[in-house]
Amino acid sequence: MERKQEKIRCVTALDAEYPEKLKDYGDMPGCLYVRGNLPAPDLPSVAVVGARMCSPYGRIQAFRYARVLSEAGVQIISGLAWGIDSEGHKGALEGGTSTFAVLGNGVDICYPAGNRELYQRILRGGGGICSEYPSGTRPRKYNFPARNRIISGLADLVLIIEARERSGSLITAQWALEQGKPVFALPGPVDEALSLGCHRLIYDGAGIAYSPEILLEELGINCKKNIKSEQKTELGLASDLKLVYSCLDLRPKSTDRISCETGFSPQKTANILVELSVLGLVREIGRHYYVKSGGVG
Repeated sequence: MERKQEKIRCVTALDAEYPEKLKDYGDMPGCLYVRGNLPAPDLPSVAVVGARMCSPYGRIQAFRYARVLSEAGVQIISGLAWGIDSEGHKGALEGGTSTFAVLGNGVDICYPAGNRELYQRILRGGGGICSEYPSGTRPRKYNFPARNRIISGLADLVLIIEARERSGSLITAQWALEQGKPVFALPGPVDEALSLGCHRLIYDGAGIAYSPEILLEELGINCKKNIKSEQKTELGLASDLKLVYSCLDLRPKSTDRISCETGFSPQKTANILVELSVLGLVREIGRHYYVKSGGVG
């Protein structure tokens, strides 16, 4: 008897198994061909996508971000392609939460063929492979931009890690924006072509993915390490320092905004921030923009 992970089934929009997230959009397929499972509706999901021909930096960060998210119970959605997609799936498998691949071909075909082992690991890890294309459909260039709408549709948040100025990953980001999903991009070296797409997204208003924790915060998931650090570091702080420190989180805030929230003068606020920086509790990530330090404790 064929095991569930080997059996390909057609899940229509009328079936209870069909993802509720996809039903909100009129351009989704009427059925999905699935091998394994579909993402659990009660768990958050993040799409991790990026360049196929990625740099070592991108490869490491894709694995790292996906692993941290997975360790926090976040499902990772990607496309099984070489590069960033593959590292996202691998990081998720390392983190222990299931990961899911959306293909631009039939789910009976592993594309690229060299990812056969990863394809099987995804299934063995309780994840799944899905596509809008029936079995036997060969990969075609024009299939992949369309499949990106499913990747973003299944996700609660989209993370772009390395993308050239003209990249398929930017199509995923555009789909996400049209679907009302938050988009985050990983900053990189300003002189690298692989960073141009991410920097363009950030310039246009995407979130800066300067740490995995910022994504967890966006999803409403508390990072235990940060919670413990805050409890530890707030003890013994003078009231003025504690007030300024409590205004900060993992999102950058300007000195002017902190001043408005605390009621302190700009000069006093700046002095307190310098003191908190010396203590290692906050750090300046841009001119006059501060966040809580992720390395405290």
